[in-house]
Amino acid sequence: MKSLKLNIFEVKGDTLKPEKGKVLIAEPFLQGPYFGRSIVFLTEHGKDGAVGFVLNKPSDLYLDEIIEDLYSFKGELFIGGPVHSDTLHFLHSLGDLVPGSIKVSDKLYWGGNFDVIKELINEKKIDSRSIKFFVGYSGWSPEQLENEIAEKSWIVSSIPDDIVMSYEIDNIWNETMVSLGDVYKTWSNFPQNPSFN
Repeated sequence: MKSLKLNIFEVKGDTLKPEKGKVLIAEPFLQGPYFGRSIVFLTEHGKDGAVGFVLNKPSDLYLDEIIEDLYSFKGELFIGGPVHSDTLHFLHSLGDLVPGSIKVSDKLYWGGNFDVIKELINEKKIDSRSIKFFVGYSGWSPEQLENEIAEKSWIVSSIPDDIVMSYEIDNIWNETMVSLGDVYKTWSNFPQNPSFN
């Protein structure tokens, strides 16, 4: 697989604060099916808590398998996180084409009118390069995320919008760790389960 050629804007994870448009990179020792070696894109962060979507946990499902009246869409669903796993969410680069969208970075938007999305997909006006779907989301109550960052569960950083939207995510966690510098590069070689070493 080709290298993602990540352009991480900050090398020291502890210098950035969590905010919408940033990513949370799981520290190597963070375990669990949702967050182990995950990268979470934050779409909301404030006094009420934080919301984000895991970028690198694909499911075995495609959107047209769970949504009626939707024609073929070549883009798998991702597991956005453990909260409300029966809900559908999406990130896109369609801007004002989708009413109700919330801008979260230079080029990316969160949510909006799903009927408009369905119509655009069925009319083949958009494809998987401009939209990414998630079931469930990742959520933190007020101060919870800050506490997890202080406990060294997450590194806060930035990655380019095109990497956020990429479906080529097999090595995204490793590539991101390597691009953060020598210490993180060493950590990227840690076995996922140290007991297997």
